[in-house]
Amino acid sequence: MVNFIKLFSGIYNGKRILITGDTGFKGSWLSLWLNEMGAEVYGYALPPKTEKDNYVVCKLNNIIKHEDGDIRDRDHLLNYFKEVNPHIAFHLAAQPLVLDSYNSPHYTYETNLMGTVNFFEAVRISPKIKAAVNITSDKCYENNEWIWGYRENDPMGGKDPYSSSKGCSELITSSYISSFFTDSECNIASVRAGNVIGAGDWSENRVVPDFFRAFIDKQTLKIRNPSATRPWQHVLESLGGYLLLAAKLYNDPSLSGGWNFGPKEEMNYKVYELIKLLQGHSPGISIEYSDDITTKEAGLLKLDISKAVFKLKWQPVLSFEDTVKLTADGYISDFTGKDALQNRIDAIHKYLITAIDRYISWFK
Repeated sequence: MVNFIKLFSGIYNGKRILITGDTGFKGSWLSLWLNEMGAEVYGYALPPKTEKDNYVVCKLNNIIKHEDGDIRDRDHLLNYFKEVNPHIAFHLAAQPLVLDSYNSPHYTYETNLMGTVNFFEAVRISPKIKAAVNITSDKCYENNEWIWGYRENDPMGGKDPYSSSKGCSELITSSYISSFFTDSECNIASVRAGNVIGAGDWSENRVVPDFFRAFIDKQTLKIRNPSATRPWQHVLESLGGYLLLAAKLYNDPSLSGGWNFGPKEEMNYKVYELIKLLQGHSPGISIEYSDDITTKEAGLLKLDISKAVFKLKWQPVLSFEDTVKLTADGYISDFTGKDALQNRIDAIHKYLITAIDRYISWFK
């Protein structure tokens, strides 16, 4: 059995951790993992969107302390930081969808840019905080559709409003590090992950949630851009990287800056390959593929994770098949009415045991 309290040298046990966006998919998984490690978890976010959301089905409102709030509301956020006085903070509150950014560009930029500014302003007034991590996206890079992975020192960019907003969030982070945190006791980092999947995600216009919506409703799943290649990874892979970085960042200012936490090179698969594996775990669903898309999305996107591998000794744990199975098992478990929180905890435990079996131990 894995002793959760001792993970990452026990640094999270007893610490006050503030997470913006705790009601979201990744934020809710991060909250429950931190809770299992003995942290006092505080969340600030908009209310969950649906009753199926991970935050709701895991009943996290009974486990962590949460404040309903909009990341654009600077005064509210600053007051909450003053109340909590956190030791570590993670910023995940955002407008996270490419297609939604075409429909609501103003909201996307306002949330993803000024939300980042508000987060760092709140960090600046927090006397106890020693590490703050801004979670952005692999889409923050200027995408040239080339065959090799983007490195942390490659230019920021983005052709769609969402991607460019994440590039801007990275530039804001860099500016705040240089302007306000160079001689500070708080160390700052930003992190970019691949296309994260896992149980409890019910966002619109994402391939895995769309797949299981069609599975439940017995409808035909319409897949746009099936030949697009993405760096697929289970949510626990990226969160493990975030937690490792923040644990080390707490005492090491040399780790400030940007980091990639993506899958291995061979984990870049096409959308239709992901769908085929999902069908193996959830048979009977009808698929309709189409390359006729009305909005521009990246066709090829990869991350170079060399920096995290060599400087943090981090590495991915799961194969593509493992990733899809763990994801499908989580969704199907929820459909059968099993305890969602226990399912997530079991998934984390299984993930860590798999790592140990493969002689991977960066979380110790």
